Amino acid sequence: MTTLRERLKEEMKTAMRAKEKVRLGVIRLVLAAIQQKEIDERVTLDSDDAVTAVIDKMIKQRRDSITQYQNAQRQDLVDIEQHELALLMEYMPKQLSTVEIEAELADIIASTGAAGPQDIGKVMGAAKGKFQGRADMGQVSQLVKSTLAAL
Repeated sequence: MTTLRERLKEEMKTAMRAKEKVRLGVIRLVLAAIQQKEIDERVTLDSDDAVTAVIDKMIKQRRDSITQYQNAQRQDLVDIEQHELALLMEYMPKQLSTVEIEAELADIIASTGAAGPQDIGKVMGAAKGKFQGRADMGQVSQLVKSTLAAL
């Protein structure tokens, strides 16, 4: 089984051969971000989880950019960012549904003994490790807040 990093390198070669400029550009951005993180932190990102965290950060940046471009009424830039976002999402693990997130959050809340809104940090700390790369953490945060507010 190949690692996510190896898959990215292989797909970069494929994109070069197929002359897919946008896909090639996105893959190069991901590989550059991985390399930059390795240089900054003086580590080697061998695990898929570490690479997924880098891609997840890039996805969040794209979502923020889309919101800003929509507010500025720049549909041309929104389209570019959405295309890049779709390409980045291909490298992420299968995303959890809201029902799956809620079920796992119930387990986390029970295991941490959270009793109300004052325990949001405790629940989010446990949730981050469990949902990283598999769910939008903004959505998870909203679900945690609403669930704990109801307790």
